[in-house]
Amino acid sequence: MGRRGDGGADRGDGDVTRLAFLGVLALVVAGLGVYVVEAKPSWYERLRYPLRYEELVVGHAENYRIEPNLLAAMIYQESKFKADARSSSGAVGLMQLLPETGQGIADRTGGNAWRPDDLLDPELNIRYGAWYLRHLLDKYDDEALALAAYNAGQTNVDRWRRDGVGIQFDETRHYVERVQELKEIYARSYGSELGLSG
Repeated sequence: MGRRGDGGADRGDGDVTRLAFLGVLALVVAGLGVYVVEAKPSWYERLRYPLRYEELVVGHAENYRIEPNLLAAMIYQESKFKADARSSSGAVGLMQLLPETGQGIADRTGGNAWRPDDLLDPELNIRYGAWYLRHLLDKYDDEALALAAYNAGQTNVDRWRRDGVGIQFDETRHYVERVQELKEIYARSYGSELGLSG
């Protein structure tokens, strides 16, 4: 009977050791998680925020005088770089353009053979999205207002300006803040790919 009691004590010590090990391991993992979230190392940001179609992003950014990290940030925010993305409101592609917007851009840029499915083509979608963003930047002469117009529409931004108020939609305010945050992330994480570092 004494032996059975001793064996039980050994098992109990093993359970305590295992629990202590698991507790230390959990603390190490939690500490690593906090470090990654707080320090935001480049490898983590590159993993979390991918960059695709960089040649198209850089080329169209240069052509339309847009910071390439801003264009990459918008694409990430709009579609997470998924060329076939579609929204419930009917927006299509990497930069989530509405077919009516695509048609308007095609009309202004000589795209007479344009079809709505063309917005699924990464090259055309980024080109049209960059053209549209350049138009908004020129119209508002303010990055935040241009981003707000891209998200909420020019009519809303024009009304807010006329009324002397700021961005009135929480969703749009968040969109502008998020794109500007992503712009900095893409500059830090992909500076060389985007032609930002020397």
